[in-house]
Amino acid sequence: MCVRPRYGWPVDSLVRHYRFSQVFNFRDVGGLAGLDGRTVRWRRLFRSDSLHGLCEDDRAAFTALGIRTVLDLRRPYEVERDGRVPDWDGIVWRHIHPNHREWSETPFSDGADLPRYLADRYLDLTEEGAAELAEAVDLIADADSAPMVVHCVAGKDRTGVVCALTLSLLGVCDADIAADYALSTAGFERYHAWLRERHPEQTAPAPRWYQSPAEAMLLFLAELRARHGSVHDYLTGAGLPASRIEALRAHLLGD
Repeated sequence: MCVRPRYGWPVDSLVRHYRFSQVFNFRDVGGLAGLDGRTVRWRRLFRSDSLHGLCEDDRAAFTALGIRTVLDLRRPYEVERDGRVPDWDGIVWRHIHPNHREWSETPFSDGADLPRYLADRYLDLTEEGAAELAEAVDLIADADSAPMVVHCVAGKDRTGVVCALTLSLLGVCDADIAADYALSTAGFERYHAWLRERHPEQTAPAPRWYQSPAEAMLLFLAELRARHGSVHDYLTGAGLPASRIEALRAHLLGD
């Protein structure tokens, strides 16, 4: 049975969404129902858009989360262009770049089905970047690296795939994974509002590039299973040891 997530509700004084000066899509993925009636633990795994936007005014709030590891999924040129998470004490930066073609090589056509287009790009990512995706999940499985935040540029595509694979291994149902993914649309809306206020001379990217329709994630997960049998089989086939899946569940699932 798929238990509905409690997005944005305080749970034992914990919240899902966090606000920073120039980071717009930062949230906790805890609180979702997983295997055997267990729940994904709060304040162990976060997801975000690029963290280069953190500034000194954000240090206290960010440090209070106790984050040990930042998993950066961006392409090398994106890291060079925008910069990294600030070099604050106690943070280890890990860069795992999943190999995959640029989306410009498979452009979106006006009037096309956006969920279908996005699902296809995510499937491309899982085929072309399988080894790196397995490496990313392997790192998330390391309890000593937690609390961890995973991010890319917008925090919805590469980050969305890595989080979807992780949550699926934890037994979270597809509908809840898709609901978490869909929250990234609001992250873009916050970014767009900030851009209009601070830099009205700049042209924002087309809204479709920041939309996260739940249907896209549902299509992606269904077709990944159709190709590989299960998310478990996909990742073990990509090089993730089965023992690491058990380690992932041991530290990310609570009673």
